[in-house]
Amino acid sequence: MHILENQHIKLRALEPEDLNFLFKAENDYNFWEVSNTQKPFSKYILKQYLENSHLDIYEAKQLRMVIVEKESNDNIGFIDLFDFSPQHKRAGVGILIIEKFQNKGYAFQTLELLIEYAFAILQLNQVYANIITDNTKSISLFTKLNFNQVGIKKDWIINKGEFKDVAFYQLINQKI
Repeated sequence: MHILENQHIKLRALEPEDLNFLFKAENDYNFWEVSNTQKPFSKYILKQYLENSHLDIYEAKQLRMVIVEKESNDNIGFIDLFDFSPQHKRAGVGILIIEKFQNKGYAFQTLELLIEYAFAILQLNQVYANIITDNTKSISLFTKLNFNQVGIKKDWIINKGEFKDVAFYQLINQKI
């Protein structure tokens, strides 16, 4: 099996055919709080993003992959490496699973695959996540994969007039 797949899911590069899936996910208001989105994305802007998604992570400083359920071949979400720093060997990680496929273990499996890729292929020293402190599902997911909370950013984001704290989680590569 390939490093970016297991028996249930695979991670793959973005394709032009992903435009409608990307449009729907990026414009789902329920995800805006965690993605720092404040306005809808047009299909035109997302098409330009897809046209540049072929850039290497060293050039773009980010990588987005589509999560695919192997049995149905359905796109079920995205996982991102962002703020990639080759100098400091670290990257942020974000994950989005559409509601229909949540609570099925796919987020755990996806993050597990991404961590292996980040440490084995990209040779990163660490991956990190910023998680709103009331997002108990994400906190549970990341802590199950041995991420440690190392700080709190007080009143870091505002949503619907309410300031929220964001916890900073790190996973250090113990094999380097």
